[in-house]
Amino acid sequence: MRRLDGKVVVVAGGAGGIGTATSVRLASEGAQVVVGDVNPDGAGAVVERIVSEGGQALAVHLDVSDEDSVRDLVEAARIQFGGIDALHANAADLSPGVIGRDSDVLSMPMEVFDRTIAVNLRGHVLCTRHCVPAILERGGGALVYTASVAAFAGEPARPSYAIAKAGICALVRHVASKWGRDGIRANAVAPGLVVTAALAASGDESLQTRALRQTRSWRLGDPTDIGAMVAHLISDDGQWINGQVISVDGGTLMR
Repeated sequence: MRRLDGKVVVVAGGAGGIGTATSVRLASEGAQVVVGDVNPDGAGAVVERIVSEGGQALAVHLDVSDEDSVRDLVEAARIQFGGIDALHANAADLSPGVIGRDSDVLSMPMEVFDRTIAVNLRGHVLCTRHCVPAILERGGGALVYTASVAAFAGEPARPSYAIAKAGICALVRHVASKWGRDGIRANAVAPGLVVTAALAASGDESLQTRALRQTRSWRLGDPTDIGAMVAHLISDDGQWINGQVISVDGGTLMR
């Protein structure tokens, strides 16, 4: 199925885990994919895979906390492919020095909070500010953000991460309300625990066991599960879905 033939999609945070799986899925459905990531080698590897499978893609170094970098990403898409039809905003700082110190609101270092907001929320705002006008130039399109079950679960830890993800949900509703009648669709995917290659390599089976107990599923998530939902929301099959946060979590949360 090639539901995205002729569409140009920017993936902000397109290398590693969910970003890789989504970039590959979008390309497999016919999209021309601009893979933006703070890891240029990782972005290049994703593009090489897409091209080897017959797709079209471009790797761009991207720091979503830097507005000039976001502006350059959009310009690169225009130069290479003529414009933008959709955005998947997926960037997040999940480094041990950031999320690993996101303890609780009393003891977390404020630089952890500031860094989390700068990348996980402000970066999504910057991507929105620069991609919405470009998408409007093409007559409308879709924005899909990566939120998280953490936005709703009320965890005793990771407050910075949860606050950023909750902010993304508010951003989705704002964009849909402001530009929906102009042909813009804005939605978010809220994953539960997704077993990325990095998580599998960590050997932390206790985390996976605890997470599985919290689901109503026989397995944990795979990055391809998220990529499939993003592709659906960007495609014309998702035309009447707007302003929604869709949980893809094996039934961890039921709302």
